[in-house]
Amino acid sequence: QVQLVESGGGLVQPGGSLRLSCAASGNIFKIIRMGWYRQAPGKERELVAVITSGDNTNYADSVKGRFTISRDNAKNTVYLQMNSLKPEDTAVYYCNVEALAGQPTGVPMLKAYWGEGTLVTVSS
Repeated sequence: QVQLVESGGGLVQPGGSLRLSCAASGNIFKIIRMGWYRQAPGKERELVAVITSGDNTNYADSVKGRFTISRDNAKNTVYLQMNSLKPEDTAVYYCNVEALAGQPTGVPMLKAYWGEGTLVTVSS
């Protein structure tokens, strides 16, 4: 199983910056992909950015040029540096990790895991 601990959310003024972190722990054999999603009030959850084990990245068009995703493989941690924040970036941000991990059955499985979410509020 894999546990995810997120941090870094909070209140920031428009134009400001925040850095989110998500640390994965547990019986991890290999992390395939790490990413961030967000869900604003009344909207569906959407992809923000992902990074693969080969450091390939993909971003939502709405955040390109403003957000940067990175990972520290030694720490099993993914980061999201968010600059030039806008009020429309306000949402709960969720960490997502796809990993091959040990299971209670004893058979490793490739599964997607979600963090509990961290609130980012952009407001003056």
